[in-house]
Amino acid sequence: MRPSGRQTNEMRTVSIETGVTMHAEGSCLIKCGNTHVLCTATIDERVPPFLKNSGLGWVTAEYGMLPRATNTRMRREAKNGQSGRTQEIQRLIGRSLRAGVDRVALGERQIVVDCDVIQADGGTRCASITGGWVALKLAVQKLMKAGDVITDPLVDPVAAISCGIYAGQEVLDLDYPEDSEAGVDGNFVMTSGKLIEVQMSAEGSVFSRAQMDGLLDLAEKGVAELTAAQLAAVA
Repeated sequence: MRPSGRQTNEMRTVSIETGVTMHAEGSCLIKCGNTHVLCTATIDERVPPFLKNSGLGWVTAEYGMLPRATNTRMRREAKNGQSGRTQEIQRLIGRSLRAGVDRVALGERQIVVDCDVIQADGGTRCASITGGWVALKLAVQKLMKAGDVITDPLVDPVAAISCGIYAGQEVLDLDYPEDSEAGVDGNFVMTSGKLIEVQMSAEGSVFSRAQMDGLLDLAEKGVAELTAAQLAAVA
C-alpha cells in the first residue's frame, strides 16, 4: 500500500493554471499533488555570445526553491550561492526543453524559463519541466501572434515524471514519503513516446532489466496524461 493510498499506476492530481503573472510572456502554476511550481517564460531578443549571428535560437532555464517550500526552512541561495543540486536541475530543465525546440524556426532569440518551487512534496524537477514547457509554449504563441515567428518552433510537448520501486513495487509519480524511502528512483523526460533523458539510480537495492522496463511503461502512461494536461492548458 502506498502512503497516499494511490494505485501503483496512479498519478497525483495534476492541475495547470496559466496566465498567473502579469509581466511574463508565458506563465503557469503547475500543481502535482502537493508539489507546486511557478513557471515563467521571458523572451529576450538577444542570444548568448556563442550563438551570435548563427541564426539559431536558444532556450535556457533557472530553478530555485523558496525557503519554506520544504518542511524546514532553507537558506536562500541568492544569499549563499547555488548548490550543486540546483545547478544540475536547471541544466536538466534547459536541455530537456531544448530537445523539443526547432531552434532555426525560433530565430535568433532566447527564451528563459524560470521555475520557482513554492511547495515541495517530491518530483519538483519533473513538475518544472512539465510546467516549463507550458510557459514556453505560451511565450511562443505570443511571438507567432505578433508575426515574429512564422512556424511553430515547438515540435512536440516535453514532459517528465518520476517512477520508482517502493516497498518492492513499481510505482508511478513518487511523492516525498515514497521518494525518501524508494529502493530505486528514476526520472523520465519524454516527448511523443520518445525518451529525452532518463535519470535512474539504485538507492537501496539493485534492479533488473524487467523492473526497468516496468518503470518505463509506467513513465509512458504518466507522460501521456501530463501531455494531455499541457495541451488542454495552452489550447
